[in-house]
Amino acid sequence: MKLFICIATILCFTTSANARIPGIYSGGPWQSAHATFYGDADGSGTMGGACGYGNLYSQGYGVNTAALSTALFNNGQSCGACFEIKCDPKADSAGRFCYAGNPSIFITATNFCPPNFALPNDNGGWCNPPRSHFDLSMPMFLKIAEYRAGIVPVNYRRVPCRKRGGIRFTLNGFRYFNLVLITNVAGAGDIVRVSVKGTNTGWMTLSRNWGQNWQSSAVLAGQALSFRVTGSDRRTTTSWNVAPANWQFGQTFSGRNFRV
Repeated sequence: MKLFICIATILCFTTSANARIPGIYSGGPWQSAHATFYGDADGSGTMGGACGYGNLYSQGYGVNTAALSTALFNNGQSCGACFEIKCDPKADSAGRFCYAGNPSIFITATNFCPPNFALPNDNGGWCNPPRSHFDLSMPMFLKIAEYRAGIVPVNYRRVPCRKRGGIRFTLNGFRYFNLVLITNVAGAGDIVRVSVKGTNTGWMTLSRNWGQNWQSSAVLAGQALSFRVTGSDRRTTTSWNVAPANWQFGQTFSGRNFRV
């Protein structure tokens, strides 16, 4: 009887745990925030950023990007997350800045909007905690509201990231320091855990250095490398032997992406 209860408990726990891991990321509920814009009309001023993606054009993100306030950025853990954003005409007291039809934009989090504690939260300190705020590239802002608005109320929700091709692993560093930049992540988009396995090693957990740069001090040169990536929805994808044994620092390799 005790054995049956024990087995049943284990099975129930396993079923409950697996139930929290959907086959496909389903996004989140609508919430309220505000949005501004930064950079130029061509989006050039948004390149680089606190997520470490560098040239957003070559990485495939383009101008469909935003810098997140402290409340949303989550110390870099939200890098790569995707959002649907709409201007909120009901919260726009003047009712004149949101475009007719209430169009949506879809963006990826690529940067951090730092707080400005010298200004009040409702007058210039837009990214101060605890405010939820998106600092959009100018081209994205102009798809939902007029330029002269400057700042508009918005509704937003997390959505699945739809990316072309596989997850990309860019290997940087030197012999005793490996820095792996992970980009083009589909599904949840943001990453909570990364592991690497060399031909001659077991799985080793990498630590987040900054943004989506993950580090290891193991000597991995001369070994084919496999990567295991876990998203914020706890789904995991494994890319076996994506980097050959003769890989070099500075190279990028494509692995298995999440289903969408």
